Amino acid sequence: MKRGIQYLLKGLTILLPLVVTIALVHWFLVTIESWLRPIWETILGTKYYFPGLAFLSFIVLAIIIGFSARWNFINKLWELPGNIMHRMPVLRSLYGTITDVFDLMSGKSFSDESVVLVTLPGADVKLIGIVTKKPGQKDDRLSAMLDEDHIAVFLPMSYNVGGYMLIVPRESVEKLDMSPADAMQLTISGGLGKNRQFPVNED
Repeated sequence: MKRGIQYLLKGLTILLPLVVTIALVHWFLVTIESWLRPIWETILGTKYYFPGLAFLSFIVLAIIIGFSARWNFINKLWELPGNIMHRMPVLRSLYGTITDVFDLMSGKSFSDESVVLVTLPGADVKLIGIVTKKPGQKDDRLSAMLDEDHIAVFLPMSYNVGGYMLIVPRESVEKLDMSPADAMQLTISGGLGKNRQFPVNED
């Protein structure tokens, strides 16, 4: 009986990540299909529409938007809907949180040396963190609170969508050669994920 439970748990650890990943991908594809299919059927007619066209058009649209965002005046047009949401009381928090998460995972707005090891004061304990703000950033409320010797570091929590934001002295951090996305994955999984080895940069 005990061995059977062990086999069951081992099987679940193999199957569940696959099932959840496939379910999320399926949800994304179905959502895109349900949104864009009526538009294509109106343009082409149901006779000429084929499954997958909606998703392909979504990918092409994303590439076009990303390409056109190189020009500042067009980029401002794409940012207009987001700026409107930022002014709406309920949507502001939801949209802002989602965009912050995507920025964090993509590494946007971070320096090349944004992932660090933070040594807690008076202890030998080290935590993996992501530098989110440095002093001197224009029109940023948190940056204005920092003096030249301190930076803001986000410490993600393992197996939880959350973490802590600390303001620490620069001397308390060591730079790591790792992307913010890799740092998040490593930390959230509690170090159990199959992450590649990374070197520590010596100052």
